Amino acid sequence: MTGEPDGPEDRLHRFATIWSRAVFPVTSTSLTRPELEQQLLPLARRLSDALKARTFDAAAGQTVGAALVAAHCTDPEALSRSLDCVDAYLVLYCGEDGPQEALRTRSARLQHAMAAGYAGALRERTLAEQEAISQAALNARSTVAEALHASEARFRAVFEGAAIGIGIADLEGNILQVNGALLRMFGGSEQGVRGRKVPEWTHPEDAPQVWRLYEELVRGEREHYHVEKAFYRPDGTALWTNLTVSLLRDADGRPQYQLALMEDTTERRLLNLRLRYEATHDALTGLPNRTLFFERLEKALSAGNDQRFGLCYLDLDGFKTINDSLGHAAGDRLLVEVADRLQSCATAPGEMVARLGGDEFVALTTGPDTEREVDALADRIMNALVTPVRIDGRELTVRGSIGIVEGPAGERGPAEVLRSADITMYRAKSAGGNRFELADPEADARAITRHGLTTALPAALDRGEFFIEYQPLVHLGDGSVHGAEALVRWLHPQHGVLGPDQFIPLAEHTGLIVPLGRWVLEQSVRQARQWQERHADAGPLRINVNLSPCQLTHPGLVQDTVDILEREGLDAEALCLEVTESALIGADDDLLKPLRRLAEMGVDIALDDFGTGYSNLANLRRLPVSILKLDRSFTQGMQQFPADPVDLKIVEGIVSLAHSLDLAVTVEGVETGAQAEQLRILGCDTAQGWYYARPGPPERLHELALVDATG
Repeated sequence: MTGEPDGPEDRLHRFATIWSRAVFPVTSTSLTRPELEQQLLPLARRLSDALKARTFDAAAGQTVGAALVAAHCTDPEALSRSLDCVDAYLVLYCGEDGPQEALRTRSARLQHAMAAGYAGALRERTLAEQEAISQAALNARSTVAEALHASEARFRAVFEGAAIGIGIADLEGNILQVNGALLRMFGGSEQGVRGRKVPEWTHPEDAPQVWRLYEELVRGEREHYHVEKAFYRPDGTALWTNLTVSLLRDADGRPQYQLALMEDTTERRLLNLRLRYEATHDALTGLPNRTLFFERLEKALSAGNDQRFGLCYLDLDGFKTINDSLGHAAGDRLLVEVADRLQSCATAPGEMVARLGGDEFVALTTGPDTEREVDALADRIMNALVTPVRIDGRELTVRGSIGIVEGPAGERGPAEVLRSADITMYRAKSAGGNRFELADPEADARAITRHGLTTALPAALDRGEFFIEYQPLVHLGDGSVHGAEALVRWLHPQHGVLGPDQFIPLAEHTGLIVPLGRWVLEQSVRQARQWQERHADAGPLRINVNLSPCQLTHPGLVQDTVDILEREGLDAEALCLEVTESALIGADDDLLKPLRRLAEMGVDIALDDFGTGYSNLANLRRLPVSILKLDRSFTQGMQQFPADPVDLKIVEGIVSLAHSLDLAVTVEGVETGAQAEQLRILGCDTAQGWYYARPGPPERLHELALVDATG
């Protein structure tokens, strides 16, 4: 069979098959290979479940490691092969479509837990053997004289055949006897081992209690003790052991000998160290990863004694462009070079550099004077990035944006500090990049609020938290209500009523503007139809609805508009869609095509904020617009008497140009009667602003329309 298995269960069986083939040659068992596979299958399922669980469960990996010992996979090579198999194939066959980096981190932690569980189970098995040996030694001394020879023979068989090292010494520390396993551990001759006294076997990494426990035992104050201890081999290398020392008494109960049982844990210790390193360091750059960084940061933030911390959060500017243009291999080489440079910037005590992922790095400094040190650290980082990086014959300029957070330890947690640094870094990037910024609590609060609004937007639309207010459009010739502009509002549960400037940019950024804009159009068209039904004698009232640039490029714009107009029974001539001038600057035919189709249907297209987009006036002829909405900045000078003559000339010229192109002119922001009169004299067609009415509920427009109809 070729190709990957079809379903999760097939992939799980495949993983168990690979595992059994790896460990079967080094397993002491009477089972066949397929039978061993059946034993490993539930262990594989346990690992698969732990890999995909919501939270990490170290007990799952420990249980699997212990089960390997129960399955007689006690050869050290069996553990090594099992861990290699899990490392290479667990994510491949059991990870499905989850995030690969997170799954590989989870897999590494499971390997660590397996090794720990394996060690624990093997230690319990060894302790059982040790207990049996100790019991055999005691039995050998207490048996009757006629059975002494047989007992000694049994003890000798256990002593020589045991897989763990055994040594016997007197209470003065003279080594009297050792078995072959212990000699093999030390790699020397029996004389080389027996020629030394127990107190000479010291090692710099001995725990403080090791020799205190030894002294208590030889004095008869303790029957046994168990410690982890290192020894020097004759070649100078370290031998790590699980050491159990027991006191042997004579027939009268007086201390006579000491019995040492040693399990060689050197390979397992090295494996644990390797797994720990891999779990806490970035595979590409060798820098500490997010896990180790958070450990160090948490330790720094929990320090007392007036300690402070400084954090630089670095994100490379334009790194995606390098990846897209030169390939990921070149991007990886760039990251390695950047990591080396950053490492050279943080060499002082209390400083470290880590890679969080992608092109994001952090540098941490701790101590009593981090206010000055963190600025110096940021300067060193920026200077280190100045020199171009040479890759594949190209010189690449490296730029970066840094967010700096500094403060006393003990006031904030790691997540809060990193969030503030991240927000500050993006503030530096928004300011043009290649710079660093200091954290600002007020800016952080605004960013957090903005993020909260962004995440709440989708649910807000589903919960009906949006509503529409309408601002009348008044005909300057006779003062009649011509229609209204629909303005969406958000009634937020915590922040109250929010204007469009507070959430429309967020909706555009997330793409929610398309369903939100469709909802606004539907509600506004329905309202316009109700106005026509209730106030037919007031004349036709038009509805103006804003379109965002995202809606312009959405393929369903024309069809959605047609469907809504037909469903609500409103003529196309009663609808005006407003598009900002900046959205149409340099617009090609593809972008203008839906607007042309709508205009051909009878929908008016208004060019909103006209005069702010620096567009070429000659382009007006190619745009399918029928109305210019003059930006309020041109008419503010008319609020007072006498009006600004420059503004008068500009408005007069725009109105003349618009009318020569058969375009109507609407003016926004009319706030005084003098302003309205001046605009009427200049020939503007319609106006809106607080002089006439503020945006409000649809009933207010009903009242204004009735007043016009009966006035």
